[in-house]
Amino acid sequence: MWFICLGRPVFQQQKLNRTCFSQEMVREFIIFIYLFVFKILFNAFNWLPLKRKVTFISTFGQNSLSVYEEIKSQKIDCEIVFLCKPSCIQEFKNINGAKTIAFETYHIIDMIKSAYHIATSQYIFVDNYYGFLSAVKFKEGVECVQLWHAAGALKTFGLKDKNILHRSAAAKKRFSNVYQKFNRVVVGSEAMANIFIEAFDLPPDRILRTGVPRTDLFFDQDYKRRVTSDLYSENQALKSKKVILYAPTFRDHELDRFDLKLDLDKMYRELHDEYVLLLRFHPAVKDRAVNFQEKYPGFVYDYSGYPNVNDLLFVTDILISDYSSIPYEFALLNKPMIFFPYDLKEYRSQRGFWEDYEQSVPGPVVYTTDQLVSQIKDHQFDLNEVALFSKKWNVYSNGHSSKNLVKYLFEKESSMGLQKRERGTL
Repeated sequence: MWFICLGRPVFQQQKLNRTCFSQEMVREFIIFIYLFVFKILFNAFNWLPLKRKVTFISTFGQNSLSVYEEIKSQKIDCEIVFLCKPSCIQEFKNINGAKTIAFETYHIIDMIKSAYHIATSQYIFVDNYYGFLSAVKFKEGVECVQLWHAAGALKTFGLKDKNILHRSAAAKKRFSNVYQKFNRVVVGSEAMANIFIEAFDLPPDRILRTGVPRTDLFFDQDYKRRVTSDLYSENQALKSKKVILYAPTFRDHELDRFDLKLDLDKMYRELHDEYVLLLRFHPAVKDRAVNFQEKYPGFVYDYSGYPNVNDLLFVTDILISDYSSIPYEFALLNKPMIFFPYDLKEYRSQRGFWEDYEQSVPGPVVYTTDQLVSQIKDHQFDLNEVALFSKKWNVYSNGHSSKNLVKYLFEKESSMGLQKRERGTL
């Protein structure tokens, strides 16, 4: 929120600074109360013995589901719990053999249950930043594994996110405390390993090179055929025409005001005979006043509510993105990509990138709809560039990532148990 206070006249600047400071104080107070309550609940349950239990704390879902399926496939005897943010809880509603609990809601019963399961679990999987980690101290033998929600990264995050420069000292300390709770961070490449080491200020030995679990689906031919068949059955246009998927990254201001930068009138005129355009916006994006499918029949389809974006990639011929992590997984299919960072200068100054943007993306960079349409119609794409990009970011994601991760956890558990028996402590 602090960056909006820049570049204003002095009298406005002072007023906005006071507003920003006040908002920061309120936010920190609310966080303090939440963490205080959570710590009390956690400590109340922490005296209980650990169970052979795996608890997934999920905002995005796919990685957690992939690991869960592998645990069940290997018939490993353990209790499984999903603590789900509202953004993904529907994905876990009908899972058999596991508990599903809403996480970080206003319901105190859910909060109590969450604290209990976290305090009594041997393995904790997280897929995002969770502030509660700064307030808890796990017992010896508990392993907290970060299953980050992206296979690669363009924009900076963690301790390198420019926005935290304006946060309070307490907030910065909290961020660091959270990152230090990660016993292991799962990666699909050395490139991502280096980013995590820097973003979370972690030693190299915390990196777990098992590959990104949700990428396993890209190597599962039966799954790809089944998903493709289902999508074609639901929408015949996806089969009869080439498919363009536009999947932009989420921008904070879009929570209240949506502003599509594509000129759909032009795209419809130029492309609708040969292509269909799928729109995939973040579910939180509001105020989409236009019904795109009615205005551009047979051409535009809004798939923002579709649960797994990776499924859409199987029927996509050309991906249009900007700063999203989707290209890292789409590269496994070795298909063309176009990058449309219409606000690149502003985004670079506010968020920052790990590398030079134009040099790091595996496809043409365009800034207008005219340039975008021209690239699509010319269809001059260098797939060798895509293959090299995938080789850089997906080296460990080879179709066995979930199996590798589950094997690491439970073979390590068996080894530790043997050592304890040999010492007479088990």
